[in-house]
Amino acid sequence: MLISSTHQKHLITVMNSFQILPKYTKAQLLINDLKLSSSGEIEMFYSPHNEYINPSAKVMLVGITPGWQQMEIAYRTAIQALKEHHSYEQACKKAKMAARMAGSMRTNLLQMLQEIGLNEYVRVPHVQRLFETDCTWLHTTSLIRYPILVNKQNYNGHQPSILKNTFLYQAILESFLPELEQLKQPLIIPLGKSVEAVLHQLLDEHRIDNGKILWGFPHPSGANGSRVKQFIHNKAEMQNMLREWRD
Repeated sequence: MLISSTHQKHLITVMNSFQILPKYTKAQLLINDLKLSSSGEIEMFYSPHNEYINPSAKVMLVGITPGWQQMEIAYRTAIQALKEHHSYEQACKKAKMAARMAGSMRTNLLQMLQEIGLNEYVRVPHVQRLFETDCTWLHTTSLIRYPILVNKQNYNGHQPSILKNTFLYQAILESFLPELEQLKQPLIIPLGKSVEAVLHQLLDEHRIDNGKILWGFPHPSGANGSRVKQFIHNKAEMQNMLREWRD
């Protein structure tokens, strides 16, 4: 777990105070009791799903920051689990399984990962296997593990610049680096150019090692208009990298 025990108790109390609902609104979850920090219009909110870390993962998918949809699913799942008297750790894991790469993003992600042959790299028939609850080979996370919202809207990685904004870059150093240290040299797949830019910066600053990083993978969001073009352009090179690492 990545939250202090004192803060953890507070968060459990807050989550237990919620009624079980089929869906939560921003007005219900974007509250001060669940806010971790802020800088101007930028706010960081707690979400239970990225509290769970899978140290045995062979593959690490890295996004920018969880979006509102992931956050809402995570809370819905964790609150239900806590009401059923599961532990905080169990609730976080259930939230992780439910919320990771949720929605159409997962569909696009699975299609692209299968096309480049990630299933052959991890030696499974289909990459869908990685997302099954009993599989321990996948860890999904974000550069900033907790949701960042700008004026209560999803942060897109650009406005403000994730590399130039001190608040955001410090959040990466305090979030992503300690998390990466808990895994044993996984294959890192940065989802999109914004994540790649940060990883290049961390490499330049000698904060991470240039191990197995699969460059060129597009962000799987349906809102990414250049996703298909970028994937087609980089597909062969990504396939070659995976074959080289597999052999």
